[in-house]
Amino acid sequence: MKDNLIQSKSFEFSLSIVSLYKLLQNEREYIISKQLLRSSTSIGANIEEAIGGQSKRDFLAKISISLKEARETRYWLRLLQESELTQIDVSNYQKEILSIINILSSIVKTTKTRIK
Repeated sequence: MKDNLIQSKSFEFSLSIVSLYKLLQNEREYIISKQLLRSSTSIGANIEEAIGGQSKRDFLAKISISLKEARETRYWLRLLQESELTQIDVSNYQKEILSIINILSSIVKTTKTRIK
């Protein structure tokens, strides 16, 4: 079976966020870390759902949800960085989520074109 780039990237990103979540929990940062964990792991879960979609429209709907979750994840990472709630450097996470957003945006655009 051929490797799916966005599927792999989202899974690896989720794993890295789980590790970040544990560090944030150790620093007693509970609220933003939980939001970040939820939105970031939802990206991959919706990609998995999209891959198993029943139609192109179903695929588009699930990929669009993944894109929304990726944008939300970017928001939580930015908030962590700029609020200075933690001294953990999240810049690499921000770069990775931007890459995921770009890929998902491209998939959404291409899929919309193919459906028309």
